[in-house]
Amino acid sequence: MERYIVKGGAPLVGEVGISGAKNAALPILAASILTDETVTIDNLPDVRDVNVLIDAIAELGANITRTGRHTVKINCSNITSICADNEYIKRMRASYYLLGSLLGKYKRAEVSIPGGCNLGTRAIDQHIKGFKLLGAKVGIDYGKIIAGAEELVGRHIFFDMVSVGATINIMLAATLAKGTTIMENVAKEPHIVDVANMLNSMGANIKGAGTDVIRIKGVEKLHGTEYSVIPDQIEAGTFMCAAAVTKGDILVKNVIPKHLEAITAKLYEIGCSVEEYDDAVRVIGLGKLNGTQIKTLVYPGFPTDMQPQMTVTLATAKGTSTVIESIFDNRFKYADELTRMGANIKVEGGNIAVVEGVETLKGAEVNALDLRAGAALVLAGLGADGYTIVDDIHYIQRGYEDFPQKLTKLGGNIAVVQNDRDIKKFKFKTA
Repeated sequence: MERYIVKGGAPLVGEVGISGAKNAALPILAASILTDETVTIDNLPDVRDVNVLIDAIAELGANITRTGRHTVKINCSNITSICADNEYIKRMRASYYLLGSLLGKYKRAEVSIPGGCNLGTRAIDQHIKGFKLLGAKVGIDYGKIIAGAEELVGRHIFFDMVSVGATINIMLAATLAKGTTIMENVAKEPHIVDVANMLNSMGANIKGAGTDVIRIKGVEKLHGTEYSVIPDQIEAGTFMCAAAVTKGDILVKNVIPKHLEAITAKLYEIGCSVEEYDDAVRVIGLGKLNGTQIKTLVYPGFPTDMQPQMTVTLATAKGTSTVIESIFDNRFKYADELTRMGANIKVEGGNIAVVEGVETLKGAEVNALDLRAGAALVLAGLGADGYTIVDDIHYIQRGYEDFPQKLTKLGGNIAVVQNDRDIKKFKFKTA
């Protein structure tokens, strides 16, 4: 079983390039199903979730050609199946985007109930509500979500709660529906705008992405396109926190600074030096940082996917910090792992963490319980005294491209190990 071993104590210094956004790449890949013409997608992150979805689309009968590590050509004119339920797709949350695309184009879809990180209740009721309002019948049978319709017709859809997944899924389904769909109380994340831009480049008529109301005028067909995925704001934020945790100096390149404003504001507030450029952000961890209060919110608020990384940053900040999780109900499971490293964190009511800053963290053996918590524990190890071993790194590999390699180039001591012998070699090398 692969694990990370990390030796802390070295400030991370240098430049790091950010990969394409996983959370944009997945629905953009699914959107390629909506046309019979060839779609070329560039700047795809080479991560497990993306590769699993590409394989799943190929299994449906699509013709897929990889023209580079980060580029793929997809032609879905010969799709022979509307059922996606292999073993790997069952473990991936974003598999539900295949529902919207298959339903939109073929008026029928069968997709395994989505898995992914266990972050508590992440119901798909808003997805189902939207599909039904468009005219589909939706049910669950033998572990699959099954949706079908004679035709899809645009409707006025008001979501009961803001949902990124539902916003994208209904947008995919409605693109080829008859008439006009108006979606209100929608999510506004950058990757929603990216998916809308990609669909519009294929001939869709979508307006308002990034606002509270999205209007979609259905079109008869879509055509091929060439599209480049936006940079990953969460990967960027992770490296920004890495500079703060290790008292380092990192220039985070290939980013859209506007997407990082909530993260930038909090790092500046706790005492980091932050400099913004056209397509880069530089973060310098200066001396002792100060505690603060954070509440996760839908975009443009502080992103829930950055909550664990920021909590690790606050673990050694001066004073008391409070972190409130308002998006997911089970996202503080990693607090026990961080406590093993000497952090002083108390979780109250399941969604509030009170963090008393300690002088330093100590290396320990910890488990990556989900994607972002796993990355946060790696950051904790880089800032801690001694050695940290992170188990279950398959979660981290789902969403971070070349994570240990990028950290190593910044001066971090981290390696992938298989057994005790590898661990001894690493410790001997870094002693």
